[in-house]
Amino acid sequence: MTATLRSPSAVSQAKRLVVKVGSSLVTNEGKGIDTAAVEQWAGQIARLHAQDRQIVLVSSGAIAEGMARLGWPRRPNAMHELQAAAAVGQMGLVQAYEVAFARHGIRTAQILLTHEDLADRRRYLNARSTLYTLLGLGVVPIVNENDTVVTDEIRLGDNDTLGALVTNLIEAEALVILTDQAGLYSADPRKNPDAEFISLGQAGDPALEAMAGGSGSNIGTGGMLTKVLAAKRAANSGGHTVIASGREPDVLLRLSEGESIGTELRAILPVRSARQRWLANHLRLRGRITLDPGAVRALMQGHKSLLAIGVTAVEGEFERGDVVACVDQHGVECGRGLINYSSSDTRRILRQPSSRIAEILGSMSDPELMHRDNMVFARDAQALAAATSEPG
Repeated sequence: MTATLRSPSAVSQAKRLVVKVGSSLVTNEGKGIDTAAVEQWAGQIARLHAQDRQIVLVSSGAIAEGMARLGWPRRPNAMHELQAAAAVGQMGLVQAYEVAFARHGIRTAQILLTHEDLADRRRYLNARSTLYTLLGLGVVPIVNENDTVVTDEIRLGDNDTLGALVTNLIEAEALVILTDQAGLYSADPRKNPDAEFISLGQAGDPALEAMAGGSGSNIGTGGMLTKVLAAKRAANSGGHTVIASGREPDVLLRLSEGESIGTELRAILPVRSARQRWLANHLRLRGRITLDPGAVRALMQGHKSLLAIGVTAVEGEFERGDVVACVDQHGVECGRGLINYSSSDTRRILRQPSSRIAEILGSMSDPELMHRDNMVFARDAQALAAATSEPG
């Protein structure tokens, strides 16, 4: 659970990562947007961007900035006031990031999500497609929870969970959670001088969760428990998590160079295996499609994405984002996954090249009928059978 030595930071090997910045850092403890701090993070991310790394930034701070702009000395309790503060503060938050990144010639995009966007399969695919497109264009997405329309209670630390969900969504190798603490301790160091710093741990370790949120400790009050739980969630798709102080000079650059900073909570499975396990463990079939021999070979031998031109028949009624089985001409399953088009649209575009999808349907959401990253192939499903039968 603890270690005095550890191998180079997981961030050093990550080509795609999610960086989450806490509200107290962004707003200088609630005083308003800390433009100097924002510019520091933008500068570090710009240097990582120049190394061909893809970064998604998850930023808190909208409510705190809104309170500062509205002159409210205390955080309100009423939902409509929290939503109003978020709406006002989001303007300043996005403006600060846009200005900071523009100095480095980098475009940004605002993405507002709710947890429901990532729980619903159709909205999940839409969000994933948008983020991948932005990253491919060299844009840095700035993600925040859509607090202006959220219907349940706005809880401190929700963006830690959102950061983990985005890590799952884009299959990032690492999640960096920047906070106002150095990392995770065995107890509250402000009260217990013998508190031990946790340099290295395993994501999902129950002992760490007890440490972060157990009785007699105020660490969980500051949101450390949500960070430990976020690391557990990120590990579901193979992402490692680093919890570190956002006030540490050049923290992102030093982590990317392999320096050990903060607490690193490592995932057990690599990204690809974890992704396949997640898919195999969560998929319920809504229909099936029959493939021609060429498409079967592409899936079974090359693990390629499935194109509409390789589909010969459609069975069942399903919607975009539902799970559909892929079978050969004899009805033998060769894979399954999240489909990008409804059954009615699939029937219209089967046996057609991707170049004709927009012409036939009026628009094209994806060139693939089913992307390989959203599929479990037959041989993978068999290999993962034992793993997916285990708890967790």
